[in-house]
Amino acid sequence: MRPDYREIREAASARPEEFWGQVANGLHWDRRWDKVLLHDADNPVGRWFVGGELNACFNCVDRHVQAGHGDHIALIYESPVTGTSEWLTFAVLQDQVARFAGALLAHNVQKGDRVLIYMPNSVHAVVAMLACARIGAIHSVVFGGFAAKELATRIDDAQPVLLVAASCGIEKGIVLPYQPVIDEALALASHKPLGLIYWQRAMGPAELDRADHYDWTAEITSAKPADCVSVAATDPLYILYTSGTTGRPKGIVRDTGGYLAALSWSMRGIYDCPPGETFWAASDVGWVVGHSYIVYGPLLNRNATVIFEGKPVGTPDAGIFWQLLAKHRVRSFFSAPTAIRAIKQADSEGRFAAGHDLSNLRAIFLAGERTDPESLRWVAQLTGKPVVDHWWQTETGWAICANPLGIEEHPLKAGSTSLPMPGWAIDCLDGEGQTVLPGQTGAIVAKLPLPPGAAPTLWNAPAAYEQAYLKRYRGYYLSGDAGYIDDDGYVFVMTRIDDVINVAGHRLSSSAIEEVLAAHPAIAECAVIGAADELKGQVPVGLVVLKAGVSIAVGDLQAELVANVRANIGPVAAFRQVYVVGQLPKTRSGKILRKTIRQIADGGDVIVPATIEDRSVLAPIYALFGRAA
Repeated sequence: MRPDYREIREAASARPEEFWGQVANGLHWDRRWDKVLLHDADNPVGRWFVGGELNACFNCVDRHVQAGHGDHIALIYESPVTGTSEWLTFAVLQDQVARFAGALLAHNVQKGDRVLIYMPNSVHAVVAMLACARIGAIHSVVFGGFAAKELATRIDDAQPVLLVAASCGIEKGIVLPYQPVIDEALALASHKPLGLIYWQRAMGPAELDRADHYDWTAEITSAKPADCVSVAATDPLYILYTSGTTGRPKGIVRDTGGYLAALSWSMRGIYDCPPGETFWAASDVGWVVGHSYIVYGPLLNRNATVIFEGKPVGTPDAGIFWQLLAKHRVRSFFSAPTAIRAIKQADSEGRFAAGHDLSNLRAIFLAGERTDPESLRWVAQLTGKPVVDHWWQTETGWAICANPLGIEEHPLKAGSTSLPMPGWAIDCLDGEGQTVLPGQTGAIVAKLPLPPGAAPTLWNAPAAYEQAYLKRYRGYYLSGDAGYIDDDGYVFVMTRIDDVINVAGHRLSSSAIEEVLAAHPAIAECAVIGAADELKGQVPVGLVVLKAGVSIAVGDLQAELVANVRANIGPVAAFRQVYVVGQLPKTRSGKILRKTIRQIADGGDVIVPATIEDRSVLAPIYALFGRAA
């Protein structure tokens, strides 16, 4: 009889070395660890499998081929925007990865070097990631929709030896050339990589007339296949950048050994997806979901993984998810609430789902933002499947809270991310660091040490990690989210406690957008808040104050500001609303009351701080959003 959820959680809490050591035994190790968990004053977050050595690519690909599963499907590429479907076996994947790893070595990429990957969802992106892991290089994938300035910032922070890019992306039938963005980013960046390998796409090829630009096909054809290189379990597998409240992106560092162990457990414990089944995370390789559950998690578990280049609606219609779920007999499906809302908006009666056989589908998993109860109920009723709203972050790498369907299915509560997973000791604290009562809202924290898979630091910024996550509540990791825990132990994540805006699961810094607005010569000051949006969860809304004496048509100014944000942050910001106001509400100390503005915009209860400088300033804000003061 297998243990139940509470037995597993208690084991992970009381005997973490034993629990995670048993999980890690399922991986292939080149050298067994000396110590499962190192937790001391110098390592408050915890370091896992210290002294152990392994290789992520070998565990994801080579060991399955060696075990006789080389002819099993590893990757399924579905690109409705190009009309392409492709299947790769583990043996074919192994060959392509080994060859591209050889190409990286030929360009002097060594163990510990960084390689920046700027690509859309594609087989090539996955091959590039695994090739880096194969030779011990550290990959940093940047979402293809990011603008040149954001790309340049990441180049300067990671200082990659080499760039690997696609020649273009495709959005809603429009070809988006990547070369102009990359050229501009390289001109802006202080660090200069040694070269750039382009995957040439026929619909928008790049110009390869420069000595340091290379063609993917030519490189992989002439390369000598490379073997896997052992790395320490505590060596970084990748750097993944997420927006910070200061406007500077945070380079989340992911340890290799702990990450693989956590993902290995989650594939069966949470997602209930046995080896040989098909797993689909409808995300992008540029986000943490893509890293964990398009690439490493499914391949570790010998699942076929679906790589989808398209949108939930419009490529070609709101039925594409249901069509592909049936076509590939997907066992576990991972998506975002914003995708479900988009499908619901386009096909509220679910007609496009009719006729598709979803009998092999175990459950639908949603993450990236809070799932509104109405959308959860809608998709559950439409499919007849459990819908699990689970909570995790770029920093954690896997779920903090979920419904562990592979162990014990618990009753679902709409609006809740269910229960803490093994190794996560979750609490809600007030401003003084005291635990609040069940049902009361507080800052959601996790007791240290954190389980394997969680980021132990930021790239070249340990002090920033301490400041952002550990300083406010000693002995705890600050999640940055607020919510409550009910009497049954279910966690309800309600909102952010900082100014990061969550647009369709993409975390964007409000201060970064403000920086763009403030750069306009007509703007004296500004504020950006994340307003609730039925489709995207949140959208950024800007309020700007003009400099004295400036005369400019409001419509022209709004168009310029929207264009500037798109150019500097990227279209993922979905920035379309900006308003001119006479003054911004502030405290007496000069702090802009962004939370109060957001409450007015969202139409909920408004709490006006006693420290407000001038309450009359709020009247135009109320009017702006159609509310009575």
